[in-house]
Amino acid sequence: MKRVLLGLALTTAGWSQPLMTPQLVAKLRAVSSVQVSGDGRSAIYTLSQPRLFEREDFEDGPAYSEVYRLSASGSQPLLTQRSGASWVGFTPDDRALTFLSKRSGDDHTCVYRLPLDGGEAQRILAFGSDVAGFAVSPQGNRIAFLANAPADPKREKMRKLGFTAQVFEEDWQFRKLYLAQQGSDKIKAEPVALEGSIGSVEWSPDGALLAVTSAPNPGVDADLMYRRIQLLDARTGKLLQTLKNPGKLGQFAFAPDGKHLALLTGEDLNDPDNGRLWLADTASGSMRDLWPNLDGRVSKVAWLSPSKLRALVWKGLVSEVWDVTTDGKRTLVVPAGEEVLTDLAVAETGRTLYVSESARHPGEVSEDGKLLTHLNPVLDKLRWAKQEAYTYKARDGQSIEGVLIHPLEETAGQRYPLILWVHGGPEGLIHNSWNNGYSQPGQVAAARGFASFYPNYRGSIGRSVAFSKLGQGDPAGREFEDLVDGVDALINQGLVDKAKVGVTGGSYGGYATAWCSTFFSDRFACGVMSVGISDKVSKSGTTDIPDEEFLVHARKHPWDNWNFFMERSPIHHVTKHHTPLLIMHGKDDPRVHPSQSLELYRYLKMLKQAPVRLVLYPGEGHGNRKAAARYDFQLRMMEWMEHYLKGSGGAAPNWDLPIPLDKPES
Repeated sequence: MKRVLLGLALTTAGWSQPLMTPQLVAKLRAVSSVQVSGDGRSAIYTLSQPRLFEREDFEDGPAYSEVYRLSASGSQPLLTQRSGASWVGFTPDDRALTFLSKRSGDDHTCVYRLPLDGGEAQRILAFGSDVAGFAVSPQGNRIAFLANAPADPKREKMRKLGFTAQVFEEDWQFRKLYLAQQGSDKIKAEPVALEGSIGSVEWSPDGALLAVTSAPNPGVDADLMYRRIQLLDARTGKLLQTLKNPGKLGQFAFAPDGKHLALLTGEDLNDPDNGRLWLADTASGSMRDLWPNLDGRVSKVAWLSPSKLRALVWKGLVSEVWDVTTDGKRTLVVPAGEEVLTDLAVAETGRTLYVSESARHPGEVSEDGKLLTHLNPVLDKLRWAKQEAYTYKARDGQSIEGVLIHPLEETAGQRYPLILWVHGGPEGLIHNSWNNGYSQPGQVAAARGFASFYPNYRGSIGRSVAFSKLGQGDPAGREFEDLVDGVDALINQGLVDKAKVGVTGGSYGGYATAWCSTFFSDRFACGVMSVGISDKVSKSGTTDIPDEEFLVHARKHPWDNWNFFMERSPIHHVTKHHTPLLIMHGKDDPRVHPSQSLELYRYLKMLKQAPVRLVLYPGEGHGNRKAAARYDFQLRMMEWMEHYLKGSGGAAPNWDLPIPLDKPES
């Protein structure tokens, strides 16, 4: 059997322009967020810089987070790879940046200040444990910061002696809020008396109030489902109001006069998203929905004046920007276009910057419709397959949107193999923009003669709250019928070969892949499952988000109907399996325990009805973060698809995947 090394060739015979490859995907940089100073004169952006295999000093790990200053002459690095900076923002006077970092000589993560006019970063606050977040007062003289209590010396001594037993979900360290004077460096302080574990903090513009988020405990589940905003008297730390957001909590921001707080929240406790825009009165604590019945989700907001907000809104496959007044009047500012906006920042002057991506580039900084950065010039030279929005009707008449990427060299009347890519959640969302991550087939697959389809099946966010709830209480029901109906629409259109359809996805998309490879096995020629669910009973008992699983997904507990949970588990349908399945999972996944993959693998291996392989990634959790594991994942995914959808099929490819590292393409 001939082995295809997916990273080695950039060109196709007869064509001079390069094509997308896994090695190129692994090297691409992207802007993740943007900020602008209050006076509008300075702007910074955070860049995700992958670790590069060809560097002699390559050390495996997640992408580096770098901060650049944006100016008319280009971009200048401020905080680069080795800085380890996080929580970066402008000081109230716009003259410097503050950030978290652990530098040489530091025992813990500290707060630093970096002047924008030049000079070295200076430590301005250190504590007896890691500082996890902070905010500088508008007057610049005080810092509110978040940290765990310093370690108990007796407990530390016992730990060093080997007493390291963990008392599950009882020995949590609750993050507390502390207040300190600016420039006090190494401080000792008592926490503000607040219940719960504190997640974030923000000062009101006049410095009179503090808004902090708290959850009942430090667990992910509590943070997702029960996080609330507490308003404090900034002088005394006294609790004034607790804002009772009705659902999941997202971003929040004070109005310039401090009288209101804009917050993104779920419509109710069963809303899987936090995309509703609400307004809270900081004096009374009263709240109201500022945009009822929005057919979309608000992704980010910023205040333009005490009575007007600018809102980034995602509507299905596209984005829009709206101005919204505190009395609910709305004006469209940036209509939907080819660029999809993923972040925004607004200065007091009204200057607005965005993070923008499209089908042909990952995140870049943009302003007034123009890109201000150009991070990946290599993309200018590539040949691109056609990408388009694709809408179809499910069997019950429900309209479903998705993104279709055609084969690069498409010939009219010819049918092609298809890779169905299923997002997770199910409250995920695919835009008609950049869809070329390490786990996505995208343009890599298109260059090799595949079509790829990314459906926003029912349960996806970005439309109405009602649409995002359509799959609740019906796991693997109509939500996964939507997937098959999308494939059928492409077959009926004449694009796809019915006998050559593969499926892949992670998390809930991994659940879909397992379901399609068992219950719908007769429809799929191969599958690549990542961090997916195979047993709904044991998943409910091993996940770190049991309340979210109940409230916004299953809407019932296993003991309410054991048979239902089993019937909606792929392991219940393993005897139907004849779809070659590649299973990949992080060994340290707390969300979907790796036993979910092991259980499915073991049953399929015992049945011997089709090839199955399990790949585990040490040190990885719910999805791969490290450079080597991401690259390995994409190579294995594409090799599996090529082998079974275009190649000889039969026995699985050799397990020992050769990794081409010698001369990565530029």
